[in-house]
Amino acid sequence: MAEPARDPEQPARDPEHPARDPEIVLGPNQYGKAEVRVVKVTRDTARHEIDDLNVTSQLRGDFAAAHLEGDNGHVVATDTQKNTIFAFARDGIGSPEAFLLRLADHFTSSFDWVTGGRWEAERYAWDRIIAHGEPHDHAFVRSGQVVRTAVVVADGATRHVIAGLRDLTVLKSTKSGFEGFPRDRYTTLAETSDRILATDVAARWRYDGAALAASDRFDYDATYERVRALLLEAFAERYSAALQTTLFDMGSRVLERHPEIAEIRLSMPNKHHFVVDLAPFGLDNPNEVFFAADRPYGLIEATVTRGGASSPAAAWEGIAGFC
Repeated sequence: MAEPARDPEQPARDPEHPARDPEIVLGPNQYGKAEVRVVKVTRDTARHEIDDLNVTSQLRGDFAAAHLEGDNGHVVATDTQKNTIFAFARDGIGSPEAFLLRLADHFTSSFDWVTGGRWEAERYAWDRIIAHGEPHDHAFVRSGQVVRTAVVVADGATRHVIAGLRDLTVLKSTKSGFEGFPRDRYTTLAETSDRILATDVAARWRYDGAALAASDRFDYDATYERVRALLLEAFAERYSAALQTTLFDMGSRVLERHPEIAEIRLSMPNKHHFVVDLAPFGLDNPNEVFFAADRPYGLIEATVTRGGASSPAAAWEGIAGFC
């Protein structure tokens, strides 16, 4: 059968680049180098310092030609982004927030078509090894208590700075309960006014841009330490009627003490501890022996913010869930 005649008004089809459906368009996009592990040792004196970061760089801007035409003229190689992170580390890292802000300013000012991006870091802590009762000058042990996190989002000239932490595991052995919840035919959980409360805290807090702009040299490191201490303090102090209550107490404590923080988001799994029945062995168990279950678990997540305040969507884009 002969092929139908081609309409001379229509361009010939390129088999390697077939015609696209005009209803299908490129949406929001970003790209970069993920999880660049950079360790910076400061050797200015015999007493060394360590900065240990896991950095991700993602650029946003005019990259349509790369997606639609295979034209890489605007694609700053991800390898270049990796090398930039290492080069910037040579001059020192400081706080992860300040380091990410330097990267954001560099990429958005060096390439006209890069209009913004997202830079993220995890910071791992190292403690000095104690040798003969003294902290060693150049020997360290990894501190596994918590991972510090930071995100900088550049949206044109605007900078959103989000600090945080994860894997902050906490537990209190009493002053917690769970009562008054609705019951139906599927409810088996017993009410209690005395239980173990344990969770892994993940938190991110967004700084108010105006407050940061008003400060010549904002101390991200000191603020991080204070926020972490406040979260722990609030977890410990009050009776917990539910993990939701404790989460709100923790977020509220931070906002009350830090007006430069606009909002805080928390994600807290309920690490259940169940009292073991020792009666079959002729033993009592006055809330002393527990089975620690790793799954399934309750997952409590919420944002604590100031009344009437808005939350810029651009700041949180790319952060899965709450934290």
